[in-house]
Amino acid sequence: MPRPVPDLAWTLARAHLRRRRTQNLLTVLGIAVGVMVLIAALSLTNGFTRALVDATLRASPHLSLTAFTPSPRDPGLETEMRADPRVTAFVPFLGDKGLLTRPASAGRAAGVDFTTLFGVTPTAATVLRLAPEEGTLLRALGPNEVLLGAALARSVGAFTGDEVRLLNSTQRRVTLRVKGVFSTGNYLIDSGYAFTSLGTLQALQGTTNISGYQLRLRDPDSAPAVGDALTRIRPYTSIPWQSLYGTLLDQLALQKRVIAFVVFLIVIVAAFGIANVLTLAVFEKTQEIAILRAVGATRGVITRTFLIEGALLGLGGLLLGNLLGLGISAYFTVRPFQLPGDLYFITALPVQVRAGDLLWVNAVGLGTTLLAALIPARRAANVEPARIIR
Repeated sequence: MPRPVPDLAWTLARAHLRRRRTQNLLTVLGIAVGVMVLIAALSLTNGFTRALVDATLRASPHLSLTAFTPSPRDPGLETEMRADPRVTAFVPFLGDKGLLTRPASAGRAAGVDFTTLFGVTPTAATVLRLAPEEGTLLRALGPNEVLLGAALARSVGAFTGDEVRLLNSTQRRVTLRVKGVFSTGNYLIDSGYAFTSLGTLQALQGTTNISGYQLRLRDPDSAPAVGDALTRIRPYTSIPWQSLYGTLLDQLALQKRVIAFVVFLIVIVAAFGIANVLTLAVFEKTQEIAILRAVGATRGVITRTFLIEGALLGLGGLLLGNLLGLGISAYFTVRPFQLPGDLYFITALPVQVRAGDLLWVNAVGLGTTLLAALIPARRAANVEPARIIR
């Protein structure tokens, strides 16, 4: 059986790559560095986004169903929420805003700050994902007791056991005893939220109504769909967490796009390295290309030869870049990059590698290198054998 004849373009590409090994290695390293930085940057950005969202959802429900006007508890809605497998827990709540003050005492000046106050039942500990000891405090809230966000407590200067005074939105006053503090890691929540018992806030407002329900879901991303299903025939407004923190999510998405674009410029610069190497090869091998054309090599064969060279250099850079990028991500997974918690809301920068990001990086990287190789490949294919040989 005769041996298959090797493709001429592959044979020529391998022969060319065996020369100029130093230049080829530097080109591969350039692409690898760009891909490595791109993968690491995207993974760190994903981790930061995930950590910030998780911190936000510790003291915030996945979904809030707010009645058009405060009303009594809705047995029919509660029955439907219990039967819905997507809902893991829910709690009735009453919301209010007010001015929180701590009177001056010996050695301490008075403290004051605004707060968003939620009156909840003990089941709120199953909707919110606070630390175990903080969940215990939330579950044990008694009449005229309040649980403050850590930053809010520092602003007011209130410690566990202190008494604070609340002036609510209806100009009614009440004195509350600080049961304790909670910390989510998100400064926006820790500086503005406080919890008290549902009965305490109802008594302050002079009502037995509630504002609505707060829900925790099995899948937080399903909040919009669950909210639409539960409020379709009821006088409630659905507020998924994505709407509540839409500005934050948009800012994080924009940050990721900007970082990806800036770092991708490194890959483009490396791709110009491929174009440079192949252009030099075309100049050096002009006579060789002319002879090949003269003995019958078509323009397609010459074009494929240089495209194959560019693809092999690009694939080598992509493979090495992926290994280095995943290695750096694994390192930061074991030893996270430390951050100042009061500035970035989280104390460590986690890593999250997404398959979609890897596919995007490799597809764009390979496409860029092939485009870079196309220019010298077309130049080589356009060599006129008669003019060069003469």
